[in-house]
Amino acid sequence: MRRRKFIIGLAGAAAFPFAARAQQLGLPVIGVLSPQSPGPIVASRIAGFLQGLSELQYVEGRNVAIEYRWAEGRYDRLPALADDLVRRQVAVIVATTQDAALAAKAATSTIPIVFNMGGDPVRVGLVASMNRPGGNATGVSMFTNQLEAKRLGLLHEMAPKVTAVGVLINPSNASAESQVEQVQTAARSLGLQAHVRNASNDRDLVAAVEGLIQAGVGALMAAADPFLAAQRDGLVALAAKHKVPAMWEWPDFVEGGGLMSYGTSIVDNYRQVGAYTGRILKGEAPTDLPVVQPVKFVLVINLKTAKMLGLEVPPTLLARADDVVE
Repeated sequence: MRRRKFIIGLAGAAAFPFAARAQQLGLPVIGVLSPQSPGPIVASRIAGFLQGLSELQYVEGRNVAIEYRWAEGRYDRLPALADDLVRRQVAVIVATTQDAALAAKAATSTIPIVFNMGGDPVRVGLVASMNRPGGNATGVSMFTNQLEAKRLGLLHEMAPKVTAVGVLINPSNASAESQVEQVQTAARSLGLQAHVRNASNDRDLVAAVEGLIQAGVGALMAAADPFLAAQRDGLVALAAKHKVPAMWEWPDFVEGGGLMSYGTSIVDNYRQVGAYTGRILKGEAPTDLPVVQPVKFVLVINLKTAKMLGLEVPPTLLARADDVVE
């Protein structure tokens, strides 16, 4: 019940903003900008963010207020949502993705921005350097957008007989072009055919998967993207329906029945974002806070799903797994 109330609270935050009242009471207001929708998957990550804030003695509703802005999969809504947070004069903007961070950066050069993103913040112009960000932005760069080749290689190890892999890409993602290049380059080096399909909404997603299956792919992979990550249950169900092995970005896909995942600890990344937000609220400047890069990457395998698919997990791959679901 507590978890459900928390999720409902996230959904209602944007509908009932209380920044003005909080500011009248002298509380700093944090604006959270996300292209996703509130729900169970996002809730666990926001919980990590709140934990990071608490490490700096900030507790929502007690000495800090939080305004959430959800684009609900509509990346084109991010600039307007960012502008709204700027108008409300929030103390810090927390951008949960690269696209959200770029929208926030375009909206303000003065309000501090703490981002959590999968790409390279230097390459896209968010910071001057990783160690000395400069300007008003810093945060966590997971570099998940640069792991597509690694994920494809691990999927190939799991299903070596597969010669054609279907890859889902969200064309609205700022890193989409780079992701396609990585996948195609890796596929050529592995002797695979990579069939890429675009999907940026629920309707396109089902059509994209069905199209890939009709094209004869023997495995699936979803590129790193918030919209695709939010479609966990649907994507796992589609992979199961067509009985194809699939590689995902986050462990919660595997916990939900997916075959395997490879990436960083998303909850810990959000915790770090919360800690940086707290440090800024205490007076530190973004330019003095180096961009954090994860040092641990997690491989998770679902042995039950592998068995249902008739796959024998290679011992060398199993030995490298950080966690298994049985």
